[in-house]
Amino acid sequence: MKASIHPDYHMIKVVMTDGTEYETRSTWGSEGAVMNLEIDSKSHPAWTGGNQQLMDRGGRLSKFNKRFGGLGL
Repeated sequence: MKASIHPDYHMIKVVMTDGTEYETRSTWGSEGAVMNLEIDSKSHPAWTGGNQQLMDRGGRLSKFNKRFGGLGL
């Protein structure tokens, strides 16, 4: 096994959007670096069930609803 091809794992601190912190091993940054997250599982709509808005670009959404809206699955 070649010694120089593996990434350097080191300890970093991750700070969540609500201020909670934890330490983990990573190849990001350098030893002791702090990664501040802008979005995490506590704030992202995909995990929190937030309202999503569908953009109707070029009438595609309305065309889809017109075509398949009456199926009532």
